Amino acid sequence: MQGKSTAKIVVTSRQGEDKTVQELKGEIMVRGSSVYIRYEEPEKGPTGGTTRAMFKITGDEIKIMRHGEVESEQTFQAGRKLPGFYHSPFTKFHLSTDTGKLDVSLDGMSGQIEWEYDLYVYDELSGHFAISMLIEEEV
Repeated sequence: MQGKSTAKIVVTSRQGEDKTVQELKGEIMVRGSSVYIRYEEPEKGPTGGTTRAMFKITGDEIKIMRHGEVESEQTFQAGRKLPGFYHSPFTKFHLSTDTGKLDVSLDGMSGQIEWEYDLYVYDELSGHFAISMLIEEEV
């Protein structure tokens, strides 16, 4: 299936006892064997600028690319520790994600993605995160 559609996106992030839920409007696109989800992040960057997020889902891998005031890239694949980076107007660092769980359940342009990972900054464990993303195509 090829195409593009608007979507309601609910992202739930857990780190320890902290839980954040974001309800967003975005787009979902299918190109070849990849699904792309993109939206503008609701929080402004460190100096008030905007950041756009793009998720690329291909098979058993998720890549998150953020562009704008904040630039970053993270890749998730179950059982693998993969490199990434984070750049903002005030700081930049290398990071890596060690993904323990990754479940992608998409039916056309709707579905759910769940993953858990350890985040490392300069090879030091920074935290454990559990993320779920619910995508509902708007018809």
